[in-house]
Amino acid sequence: MSLTISELEKLQAEHPDWQMELVEGNILIRSPSDYQSSEIATEFAIQLCNWVKPRRLGRVTGSSAGFILPSLEATANGNEPRNLRAPDVSFVRAERLKKTQRDFVQLVPDLMVEVKSKTDRIKPLEEKIQLFLQLGSTIGILIDPDKLTVTVYRLDREPVVLQSGDILTLPELLPGWELAISDLWPVEFD
Repeated sequence: MSLTISELEKLQAEHPDWQMELVEGNILIRSPSDYQSSEIATEFAIQLCNWVKPRRLGRVTGSSAGFILPSLEATANGNEPRNLRAPDVSFVRAERLKKTQRDFVQLVPDLMVEVKSKTDRIKPLEEKIQLFLQLGSTIGILIDPDKLTVTVYRLDREPVVLQSGDILTLPELLPGWELAISDLWPVEFD
């Protein structure tokens, strides 16, 4: 059974605790992230938001923000879109979303970030990142807490793998912003 976004919204209203995405009309149920992965995603979002917000550069959202993605098939047939995806962290430039919406947004974020959870497999995460890049995202990032790496993806370029001693910069999107990779990993308290 192939669902539309409107049908998914009705299903979500009936099951508000479920986290769902829609991939070519098929429901993808997302389980909650493990604690560490969620903490890393939150830290990334905080660091990004602390740079973006005072400069009024755009909007930063977490894993609950849904993006209605274009589908070539749906567009060609005049059908309602059937792709609703939610990256763990995303950034949309201010000129692309001047006013926030009380709905899913029908655009592709400029930056999308996925954080590998304990139960995630790398390949589906990489496929999701590649989809966003093909649809118009400038940068996709995969954070792997198991390997302590941050992999930066750009369309038609080799991925760049960063480790704890490295600094993440995204000059094409956020000139001047820097994030020490070691700052992403959760602190251990004595």
